[in-house]
Amino acid sequence: MAALLILIHLATLLNSSLAVRKLLGTQTNIGTEFIRTSCGTTTDPGLCMTTFSGYASEIQASPKLLARTALSVSLNTTRSASTVIVKLSKSHGLKPKEIAAIRDCLEELKDSVDELKRACDEMGSGGGKSFELRMSDIQTWVSAALTDEDTCMDGFSGKYINGNLKTTVRRQIVKVAHLISIALAFVSHYAAHP
Repeated sequence: MAALLILIHLATLLNSSLAVRKLLGTQTNIGTEFIRTSCGTTTDPGLCMTTFSGYASEIQASPKLLARTALSVSLNTTRSASTVIVKLSKSHGLKPKEIAAIRDCLEELKDSVDELKRACDEMGSGGGKSFELRMSDIQTWVSAALTDEDTCMDGFSGKYINGNLKTTVRRQIVKVAHLISIALAFVSHYAAHP
């Protein structure tokens, strides 16, 4: 009799475990499809899917969570790019124009970090301002961060800049700019369809 009760209990646990797994799988599939559809509207769908598909189970089909995640990822990627460029600035044999370009770029990245941090903080806040005003502020800060990346690259456009240095900085800044552009698209979509 006790063995039969144990078997019934185990069968019940197994069924509920399978149901939970199925539910989680469905939620991940919904999230993945939502991210795929959302990424299809961005300037770089491939980078978008690669970057955000790992967040599918958390994002589900929430434009707000997708926008918040995109802002956070953009902020972290901008910080990482800044770290790489700081290391480059310590390279030996840099010419004065290269040092100046790196210094200017780091200043632009610092501004981007500040603007993206403000956008992330505002996205997480709920009080005070109206939704429309909060979204407008966030869009302004994200747009400014995107402009900062373009300005950073301007300093590396001259023929006096080492090709390897230019390539390394460009690789970092292009990724940051694409992610910020994606974040801006997601924030704008959320602002229009809350």
